[in-house]
Amino acid sequence: MRKALVVGIDFYQHMTALSGCVNDACAVKNTLERHADGTLNFSVNLLTSTGAKSFITRKILKEKVIELFKDDSDVALFYFSGHGHLETVGGYLITSDCKEGDDGFSMTELLTIANSSLARNKIIVVDSCHSGLVGTTDIEENKAILKEGVTILTASSANQYAVERNGSGVFTNLLVDALNGSAANLVGDITPGSVYAHIDQSLGPWEQRPIFKTNVKSFTTLRKVQPPISLSDLKAITELFDSPSDNFQLDPSYEPDSSSPSDKNVEKFKILQKYNRVNLVVPVGEEHMYYAAVNSKSCKLTILGVHYWNLIKCGRI
Repeated sequence: MRKALVVGIDFYQHMTALSGCVNDACAVKNTLERHADGTLNFSVNLLTSTGAKSFITRKILKEKVIELFKDDSDVALFYFSGHGHLETVGGYLITSDCKEGDDGFSMTELLTIANSSLARNKIIVVDSCHSGLVGTTDIEENKAILKEGVTILTASSANQYAVERNGSGVFTNLLVDALNGSAANLVGDITPGSVYAHIDQSLGPWEQRPIFKTNVKSFTTLRKVQPPISLSDLKAITELFDSPSDNFQLDPSYEPDSSSPSDKNVEKFKILQKYNRVNLVVPVGEEHMYYAAVNSKSCKLTILGVHYWNLIKCGRI
């Protein structure tokens, strides 16, 4: 069972209204609901506030968070987009009814609820100002206490603002991009770690800095997309290369447009060319695989290729 509570708040009764949080929440909900092939992924509870008729109070938010984390689901994911508030005693997620900021939903309380959850994987994603405080129990000493299975990904550090551009949060835009495939590995899996790596790489040192905190033995898959190479072709890497240090000798019979192509070798070369396109294999002594074949050169595994060779050899894929 995979559950997600996705919250976006644009309407604030006593504070400056926002314009992109509901759009961000809807984008996250639409992405998480299904894998790229259309199969079900997360069961998403979408909670948004665009006006007085869709008022989200602190009480409502807390109740929904408790409901999300109360059982032993495989993954329980909480996403929040809205105002954040920083106090000397901690941080707060601001709901529609807040007047001061410290009357919001305490980030410390959010962590306490997630830490006590029986869910196997507890994931908290927050796109708000000062969101980097989530998970920090002691502001002065900057200490985070995460129970096993908890992962936190936030838009900015504790002292930074979260930026909006073109009606969407910069962080959430990158998050959705990552979930749509930019953070996928060669088998199509997208994990919290790969999502963070994508966002971290996309934001420069002078921009808001995303924060990643985790205490897990292994990453769960957030979403699956179409891999750039089929699993059967990927697994053939240990058949084509007896050892990860071997070079694969080529000759004109591997190239279908040569004067003497071999059907068996042409099929192998098609797979090797696929490896080359996803940076698993490079030609030796030539710039392109075509010339490596027609000039009887070879190809070899890249560092990434050696990594996947070992994964397949060890039965981890």
